[in-house]
Amino acid sequence: MASERMADGQDGDRPELRPPEPRSPDVGIAEPRLPEPRTSEQPVPEPRPLDAIDRDILQILHTDGRASIRSVAERVHVSRANAYARINRLIDDGVIRGFGARINHERAGQGASAYITLKIVQNTWRTVREHLRALPGASHIALVSGDFDVLLLVHTPDNRALRELVLTRLQSIPEVLSTRTLLVFEEDDMEPER
Repeated sequence: MASERMADGQDGDRPELRPPEPRSPDVGIAEPRLPEPRTSEQPVPEPRPLDAIDRDILQILHTDGRASIRSVAERVHVSRANAYARINRLIDDGVIRGFGARINHERAGQGASAYITLKIVQNTWRTVREHLRALPGASHIALVSGDFDVLLLVHTPDNRALRELVLTRLQSIPEVLSTRTLLVFEEDDMEPER
């Protein structure tokens, strides 16, 4: 997988983060990279304790994933090299899973949203999860406890596409015993304070 570049631009619209410029042509810092997708067979590394600076960095990047290394370093009062190394460690440890955009699904042409609960055959979670990941518009999948087994959030262009997804795609998965669809009338992402 190609590594993501972290840009350190001069203006306020920075699409990506980039490491500080090397001090000499012979000295450089490797660029931060997004983690490779983890397969279910790969062991999950033991979590390391996060200190206050790590938590501050996470809050900054959660609020603005496009923040430059320079601005992160300045805001947490460490050197750019230290901020850069900490971000890479957070990526390597699996704390940061990637960088993305918060999307207004309605403005993106996905005006129908629903939470769908599924009851599935016991011990088929991994198989069902792979089917659900392939669904168009699936944005969140969770294995849960309670009256149902799986909670799925989907965004579709309209109710017709939602109906097709539930009645044709979901209910044709052999391991799915039943579904219940909860239409979302309005949603609001809990964005962190700036």
